[in-house]
Amino acid sequence: MTLPLALYGGLSRLAAPLRAAHFAIRVMRGKEERERLPERYGHGDLARPDGALLWLHAASNGEALSTLPLISAMKARFPGLGVLVTTGTVTAARLIEQRAPDVLHQYAPSESPAAIARFLDHWRPDLALWVESEIWPGILGAARRRGIPLALVNGRVSERSAKRWRMLGRTIAELLRSFDLRLVQSEEVRARLIVLGAPADTTRVTGDLKASRQIEAPDPVALAALEAQIGPRPCWLAASTHPGEEEAAADAHLALAKDWPDLLTLIAPRHPSRAEGIETMLRARGLTVARRSRAETVGDAEIYLADTLGEMPLCYAVAPIVFLGGGWGKLGGHNPLEPAQAGCAILSGPRVFNFTGTFERLKAASALRFVEDAAVLEANVAILMRDPALVETMTANARIAGAPDPAPLDATMAHLLPLAERAFR
Repeated sequence: MTLPLALYGGLSRLAAPLRAAHFAIRVMRGKEERERLPERYGHGDLARPDGALLWLHAASNGEALSTLPLISAMKARFPGLGVLVTTGTVTAARLIEQRAPDVLHQYAPSESPAAIARFLDHWRPDLALWVESEIWPGILGAARRRGIPLALVNGRVSERSAKRWRMLGRTIAELLRSFDLRLVQSEEVRARLIVLGAPADTTRVTGDLKASRQIEAPDPVALAALEAQIGPRPCWLAASTHPGEEEAAADAHLALAKDWPDLLTLIAPRHPSRAEGIETMLRARGLTVARRSRAETVGDAEIYLADTLGEMPLCYAVAPIVFLGGGWGKLGGHNPLEPAQAGCAILSGPRVFNFTGTFERLKAASALRFVEDAAVLEANVAILMRDPALVETMTANARIAGAPDPAPLDATMAHLLPLAERAFR
């Protein structure tokens, strides 16, 4: 064990009082569920199922959803397999509970050694899969010491993150070597991990699992109801938005409404818990707002705030033009395949390093345009609203370029099966 890892373990033991305060603040901010806080300390009310248990850890929304095709494939290959998914966010937890009701969910334990021990003592997983770039030294090391087979799936690390990790020297190499197998999204990611110390022979490129996922169809009753409320009004959607992007959407609406006075703008924040603040901002700009979480109908509202979880397919189904958030700051963008599969003309900020290849493919197919700032966003929404033929072309291209690709799932399963067969026998 390297000195930094030893120090990390010691500090984790000393941080108990700070950890309690940290979780209390997160509860106040809506980022934790008070009644489920014991799970963060390794306690759980759910019983471990009999037989083999697969444990997947997915930090937040995108990672959690990307596991769904893999879970289905593993359960089909190993009948009777129990599946536990841990997440670190409330939104990811609720999405898993909605989209995969046949799996068990628990919040990931904190990095406290006692919490990790309680968690592993209770669940005793036979195989653990970490999704994308979640590498927590405490729980990873504890799982390794117990002999639990480990694999990184859909691995991703940006160049910026790789530079930070490189400063850890042998420590990051030791963490990466904790995995029996590292399955990554691209050759670029594989090269970065090998430079950081990952063994080349067990670091394989499988593609992005998100590309294998088929977007869920919207509820037909809810879709018919929302379409009836919108009627013939022109509308567009700002999806998976973050602070600053809702303001840009509001300003774009005010400008566009001069030419389209009956315009409806839908805003679906990435984190619905922010809805109160977003509504206050919108009303301060003189805009009328209806909120889906309060079951308010669209009526004459200028802004429809879609502040619910699990209903993005519904939003994409009613809005032919979508501005996808996350591409203006340091977040790296959000997965554009969902609006592409839904048949939307897509606009996004240009800083999308989390999904570079996917965005490039959609742009090359003339299904997507990059917008550098709020003014360019407004201009492009206006262009698309004035040109229905262009929207139709972009949406058709999006459906083709964004169609589900089985190859990443097939490659992931092919590499995982030998490890899984040994773990579950």
